[in-house]
Amino acid sequence: MGRTAESPGFGLPDLGFGVGLRPRHYHEVLTTQPEVSWFEAISENFMGRRAASGGRPLEILEQVREHYPVVLHGVSLNIGSTDPLRVDYLSRLKWLIQRIQPAWISDHLCWTGVEGENLHDLLPLPFTEVAARHVADRVAEVQDVLGRRILLENVSSYIAFQHSEMPEWEFLSQVAERADCGILLDVNNVYVSATNHLFDPRKYLDGVPPDRVGQLHLAGHEDDGSVLIDTHDRPVAAPVWELYRYAIERFGPVATLIEWDDKIPTLSRLLEEASRARRIQESVLGREDDRRAIAG
Repeated sequence: MGRTAESPGFGLPDLGFGVGLRPRHYHEVLTTQPEVSWFEAISENFMGRRAASGGRPLEILEQVREHYPVVLHGVSLNIGSTDPLRVDYLSRLKWLIQRIQPAWISDHLCWTGVEGENLHDLLPLPFTEVAARHVADRVAEVQDVLGRRILLENVSSYIAFQHSEMPEWEFLSQVAERADCGILLDVNNVYVSATNHLFDPRKYLDGVPPDRVGQLHLAGHEDDGSVLIDTHDRPVAAPVWELYRYAIERFGPVATLIEWDDKIPTLSRLLEEASRARRIQESVLGREDDRRAIAG
């Protein structure tokens, strides 16, 4: 049901507009096969504790995969940590990739633990040359093990390191170029971090190389009056939709996903958000087509 045209960015297929696959929607997805282009699945929910033991969730994912393209999105790669890469984790992920054959795989540009402790959060890195080289080397190792290039997602942040040497967008771009990996650009995270750290979110987008962007994320956030918090528990905010419009103007028709991970609504409500993203993209690209026709 998904589109298969190649994206103008990282060379991945432009799947169109997708939503996250969540347990409360499993039955509806399998019985009604709704009009959605693709699904993103959290890798760790289907890997099991060891290879070949994904259980009932994996059976569901395989059934969904029979009808839709699927993308695997991880939260535990811990790519920014100083801990050694987890061989068992990569082995199970590679097994899941071979089983599902996702359109692509992604994780976060962050660290999630150290000295074997999982802190269960996506923690920001200092934006330094040393950190960029460290992460890029680890990404290259991961890609060698998996036999695929991956996408790294920018995370939202609420603190900044005093010894950072460059803005986040330059750090993200350096890692992607050095590791020859792609970027999953979370537009909501850009807006949240820009508001919290007082920089122009459009400047962030301007600093990201279009040829590295393979996917976009949209999500909701909470404003507690002093800081924005990336909650994924509500609709996409109006200023994030405006920033998404700017992203499409810069990056073109990139596969876009609606993330909604808490206080999860009905599937039809998720699809309304995906339809809004589609309308915005079509309006932006339509105007571009009109300008080309006039110029020609």
